[in-house]
Amino acid sequence: MRPQLTSPDAHCIASPSSCAFSASDRRLNALARHLVDASVVMDTQNPNDTVSASPTSGFHVDSVFAHVVRAPEDPILGVTVAYNKDPSPVKLNLGVGAYRTEEGKPLVLKVVRQAEQQLVNDRARVKEYLPIVGLAEFNKLSAKLILGADSPAIQENRVTTVQCLSGTGSLRVGGEFLGRHYHQRTIYIPQPTWGNHPKIFTLAGLSVKTYRYYDPATRGLNFQGLLEDLGSAPSGAIVLFHACAHNPTGVDPTVQQWEQIRQLMRSKALLPFFDSAYQGFASGSLDVDAQSVRMFVADGGECLVAQSYAKNMGLYGERVGALSIVCKTADIASRVESQLKLVIRPMYSNPPIHGASIVATILKDRDMYNEWTIELKAMADRIISMRHQLFDALRARGTPGDWSHIIKQIGMFTFTGLNSEQVAFMTKEYHIYMTSDGRISMAGLSSKTVPHLTDAIHAAVTRVA
Repeated sequence: MRPQLTSPDAHCIASPSSCAFSASDRRLNALARHLVDASVVMDTQNPNDTVSASPTSGFHVDSVFAHVVRAPEDPILGVTVAYNKDPSPVKLNLGVGAYRTEEGKPLVLKVVRQAEQQLVNDRARVKEYLPIVGLAEFNKLSAKLILGADSPAIQENRVTTVQCLSGTGSLRVGGEFLGRHYHQRTIYIPQPTWGNHPKIFTLAGLSVKTYRYYDPATRGLNFQGLLEDLGSAPSGAIVLFHACAHNPTGVDPTVQQWEQIRQLMRSKALLPFFDSAYQGFASGSLDVDAQSVRMFVADGGECLVAQSYAKNMGLYGERVGALSIVCKTADIASRVESQLKLVIRPMYSNPPIHGASIVATILKDRDMYNEWTIELKAMADRIISMRHQLFDALRARGTPGDWSHIIKQIGMFTFTGLNSEQVAFMTKEYHIYMTSDGRISMAGLSSKTVPHLTDAIHAAVTRVA
């Protein structure tokens, strides 16, 4: 039986003093009539009919994603996850590559704060979309920083630079471009290398192979193995190099070795792809850390360079980077840029504006640039100091083994030579967190924590095979 509804008019007759119905009252009445009408229609249908929930509705018992398995933690970022769960007051995180002060705190450079304040105070600034290739001023200054302001390639307009999402994004965009437009789909990466490298290039559609790089016996460069592997690579293959401060080993070729590598690369028409994540952060000099890249550009050949400002400006979370492709002619560079746009547009459309604006503000102002180089060298010098302090402490303790590789290696990381069992022991017994390959971030170390790490390494070496 259809229930009777009280109309506004009936209500007014029953109680004239309260007949001032609002618009919301009328809407509620209309909704009630609609629901009643719907229930009457359903009453006339087959009572055995049921309404089934959609497979994607919240009422369905079995999820369409029930088959999804839990993925393992990222081997590097997972270290921090484990560290954060550890309640120990003496715990030490030497896993993730981010700079820390002597007090163990993250650092925002003074010049970065100054640049940000300048940007905030500029009331003419807006938040409009950037072009697909990013902030033009940032791109121009980034190319000059890595290639040199007097680079013939820049002067001849043979370089195309696009703003990307830090180093990872720059590598991915470069990999995607090569996968679509380069005749050779094989890229050789050093063994070992940063854990994200093989994933980035595989997903970009390239076939990933390795070349020998690190020699565990000497804890230095396996230069002969490197030359042999690149010498046997097919003509035209892509070769990934760390521009400086190789991650994870901290082992770099000498200038003379770089020259031999360059000659071999050019003789076999191999295409160099540089990952420059630590310019200025390794030696403290922006020019010294760019030497390897500039050698390959100076010979007139082509190459790719991925840049990151995470470490050298401390802009980790801003995700600021650039991809530069050095070409033979200005016309080719222009055509390459047009295709890079087609890679970027469906990937992330265009890059964010804030971080790139910080970088451009610093690089274009002479005083701010000079202040940056001073702060950058201070970070590099502190890391070098940590290397010497750790080496001296291990030697004073009489820890078995030759630990001179700690002061011979360069950059943020030291490849200690500790095995996975020793690493696990140090984590369990001393609450020291690092990647299982024995890589430690020197930037996470301080004068206060060197003795604790020394004790842990000594115990691991003497008690665990």
